[in-house]
Amino acid sequence: MSTAPPIAKKLNHIELELLSYRGGKSTLCAGCGHNAITERITEAFWELGVEPWSVMKFSGIGCSAKTPAYFMSASHGLNAVHGRAPTVATGAILANTTLPAIVVTGDGDTASIGLGHYMHMLRRNVPLVYVIENNGVYGLTKGQFSATADVGSKLKTGVINDTQPIDCCLAGIELGATFVARSFSGDKRQLSSILKAAISHRGLAVIDVISPCVTFNDHEGSTHSYQYMKDHDEPVHEVDFIPSFVDIDIEFDEGTTHEVEMHDGSRIRLKKLDRDYDPKDALKAITAIHESKASQEVLTGILYLDQDSPTLVDKLNVVPEPLATLPQDRVRPSREALAYIMDEFR
Repeated sequence: MSTAPPIAKKLNHIELELLSYRGGKSTLCAGCGHNAITERITEAFWELGVEPWSVMKFSGIGCSAKTPAYFMSASHGLNAVHGRAPTVATGAILANTTLPAIVVTGDGDTASIGLGHYMHMLRRNVPLVYVIENNGVYGLTKGQFSATADVGSKLKTGVINDTQPIDCCLAGIELGATFVARSFSGDKRQLSSILKAAISHRGLAVIDVISPCVTFNDHEGSTHSYQYMKDHDEPVHEVDFIPSFVDIDIEFDEGTTHEVEMHDGSRIRLKKLDRDYDPKDALKAITAIHESKASQEVLTGILYLDQDSPTLVDKLNVVPEPLATLPQDRVRPSREALAYIMDEFR
């Protein structure tokens, strides 16, 4: 009696299956947008063939803080104090520049208690991927408005928000992030392409993801609900990401696409929709965001991209080796160097 051959496992280009990039089982609410973001992060690292055991992942406090537990169990993870994930990640990166880093945080972590830490991370252009799971409410403390809630948005209790929101993307463009994007957890194709481009970017990549809270902020009147995003999502372009190890054999008509080559040889292909949008123009990006707000649209896509600005690692001229591995003669100043320093303070 013949038996059917086993089904071959699908592997990425470093011979690992997707299971190697998964984490623990989610304990978030069924339908939570954060779970969809977890899936896209998992797939992005797998498709790019990043070694999961080499990744550093950080979070703060809140529903979003759970996300790193749900992807890449083999990676290095740290759940930081509320709002402090950017600072902790900055220290870890300077201590070991060889490991790629991702921070998964929320709108409370970023725009409230951690706002000062977020701002300084932006101006330093710390080389990491910073994902904001933005649901407009505090999901762990019964759904009060967060600092990203839009004016006019309504809670389930009927309370209307009359306080101006903090736009994390506007802050990112103004203060020094070199990759700024906005997406929706329900847009699998767009979010996946943006994440892969962010992972390949050399610098700070901020991704603000509208991620509906099915418990406290998915009702009529909410501007962070699934239905609102489906009705008001306004993509600036279609995003395709082509890794460096994939042959490019697709042709487009001249003038319909804008292709950007990344530092690692990968490419972002931005296909124009109904507007002429240049993500390398910061002023136009800021104007486009303001215009979309005025027309009650949520602008999504890669909003801003700068590949020329130096990162914090470049500015500090940090050595390429992990600091903990350096021998004593490279970390201890010589007697002459110490004498020179002391003379400067006399």
